[in-house]
Amino acid sequence: MKRFFIFLFILVITLQLCAQEKMLTMEDAMLNARTTLAPENLPQLQFVKGTADYIYLKKTDGIYAYVRGNFKSKEDVIFLTIEQFNEKMRAASLDTLKTLPVLQFNNDNWILSIKGQKFAFNSLDKGYKVITDKSIADKENLEVSNDGYAAYLDTFNLYVSKNGAAKKVTEDGSRDIVYASTVHQSEFGITKGTFWSNTGKLLAFYRMDQSMVPDYPIIDWTQRPAKNDPIRYPMAGDKSHHVTVGVYNAATNSTTWIKTQGPAEQYLTNIAWSPDDRYLYIAVLNRGQNDMWLNEYDANTGMFIKTLFEETDNRYVEPLVPMLFVKNNPGQFIWQSKKDGWNHLYLYGSDGNLVRQLTGGQWEVLEVKGFDETGEYLFYTSTQESPISKNLYRVGIKTAKSKQVTQGTELHNTTVSTDGNYVIDNFSSPQLARTIQLVEVKSGKTKTLLQSKNPLKAYSLGQMDIFKIKNTEGSDLYCRLFKPANFDATKKYPVIVYWYGGPHAQLVLNSWNGGAGDYWFQYMAERGYVVFTLDTRGSANRGRAFEQAIFRRAGEVQMDDMMSGIRYLNTLVYADTSHMGLFGWSYGGFMTTNFMLNHPGVFKAAVAGGAVMDWKYYEIMYTERYMDTPEENPAGYESTNLLKQAGKLKGKLLLVHGLQDPVVVQQHSVLFVRAAIDKGVQVDYMIYPGHEHNVLGKDRAHLYQKVTDYFMQNLK
Repeated sequence: MKRFFIFLFILVITLQLCAQEKMLTMEDAMLNARTTLAPENLPQLQFVKGTADYIYLKKTDGIYAYVRGNFKSKEDVIFLTIEQFNEKMRAASLDTLKTLPVLQFNNDNWILSIKGQKFAFNSLDKGYKVITDKSIADKENLEVSNDGYAAYLDTFNLYVSKNGAAKKVTEDGSRDIVYASTVHQSEFGITKGTFWSNTGKLLAFYRMDQSMVPDYPIIDWTQRPAKNDPIRYPMAGDKSHHVTVGVYNAATNSTTWIKTQGPAEQYLTNIAWSPDDRYLYIAVLNRGQNDMWLNEYDANTGMFIKTLFEETDNRYVEPLVPMLFVKNNPGQFIWQSKKDGWNHLYLYGSDGNLVRQLTGGQWEVLEVKGFDETGEYLFYTSTQESPISKNLYRVGIKTAKSKQVTQGTELHNTTVSTDGNYVIDNFSSPQLARTIQLVEVKSGKTKTLLQSKNPLKAYSLGQMDIFKIKNTEGSDLYCRLFKPANFDATKKYPVIVYWYGGPHAQLVLNSWNGGAGDYWFQYMAERGYVVFTLDTRGSANRGRAFEQAIFRRAGEVQMDDMMSGIRYLNTLVYADTSHMGLFGWSYGGFMTTNFMLNHPGVFKAAVAGGAVMDWKYYEIMYTERYMDTPEENPAGYESTNLLKQAGKLKGKLLLVHGLQDPVVVQQHSVLFVRAAIDKGVQVDYMIYPGHEHNVLGKDRAHLYQKVTDYFMQNLK
């Protein structure tokens, strides 16, 4: 018996040690990181619109049900089961479901979509309303107004329907003339092409004439023979498409065209409606992107009324968010601008005069989250605590005084209740997988809804540190470093560096996994690598000067900052800096190739995915913002033309490209391979058929296995 207990004790200890030494598989790192190995969450967590109650899906005995609670409730109660939901479905003569669908809740209705159809079920009785019917369920760019009108595309043309009666709004839609779609390559915050007014009776929409833009071939290799499925792709310095804005009146079945004036090759962005639907506002940007006018137009006649204000910059202006009218005060609106060097909130009168600056300081407003019920306060998130964290604040419209709502230096993702009294706070840090709390704004008191366990507790992982170093200019550069599992400071470990270096991206964050979306860095650390990341100048949320340092000289200052990172790595006695690999994608692919050519010998091997190799082959809007045109900045384009520098390559370089990439077209990597051949330089090349700019789905694990194998083979 004594021997049995000794054996059992040894077995338990052995199992515990084995559990802690479990290693991530590639499937774990790249696929399960967003599913079974993601931190616990509360599915469909939301406020019930018009109330202070929250709802989410909870699994009990293997069955999901919607549960409901509020700040004062001690326990959440079951609100809606699949059986109760199917009673509604049967009453509406609809097919029952096996599982609960995604629902949007307000005090009166449950909104849901089933096979493309959208319904509103009355929460109190058996009544329901069809918002979109089967006839338009699969239409492109479908958007429904507050009054029940639905706008959509069908065979290139714009239609508007209500209660099954459709009206054809346009007649000349084609591959050349594109309606109701994103324009300007989806830059300037543009995510759609239709904009319903507040009453839901007027529809503003884009019309894009791209007949002057040449076709660019994208080959569908699944066809026999292969088929060309071309796109229109305006390259830097070439002709750009022409955009206009129309306003459709559903009551009169008529369209008015906004008279925007100015050159045809300008940018029309940030479309917004006045609260009374009388006026349409458009941020008009010149092609040079250094001059922006916020213009007001008569929605009925299309006539220009006035310019509310103008913003200029000797480098570029980049409006990303439409004006937001103050709740309960149609005479004032909020505008976001970096005109003082940081993204902040400004209160303007509808006459265009500045009332007051609402926020200020050397930090960035990240997102406006809405008003409270009275319109007295505006909620926003910002980096005020730290450039790598995010918190929620509330600012008084009349006082410009701010109050911090969420606390700490973690990354807080928040939802504000309709009345502005409560906040759902979903936050994480490198040490904290996920916590979800309900915050009472007035008192600051919290109610914890979820404390997630560490999903990687069973794995043998290396230590992750987030810190900052100085570059040669004295600016802080934020870094993330994973040490190998079972780290031994007396050993030397090869190093992998991952970076991006371009605008609108920030890799190092004070959140779970340090901001990395998957576990590949941990996977490599388990296998004996130091994995290092830094955000260089040019990256997001550090102010205008930090980003604009790259203007007209893409890559130059980023490489200087990377060298600051290399000097730091050289101080680590355990880092084998004679065996380092570099990895980046998209802008990061450009930076990776650029660094390998201009700093030969620093890295033994590199992987560059979806890389720009010559900026004159990239699209107009993005490239000309940061580089001007090739004619205006010939020296800048020449110095960043990596095709002419291919002969300088010394280490191993693997190029990877999605075969159907419409963003960084494959011509970049193909021309670099040709240039390498011409110079007698060897490069490795991998394509991913069926993938666009990013390799997604199960093939992503294949991609990262390819990258892993490449480093393991070349960093010995």
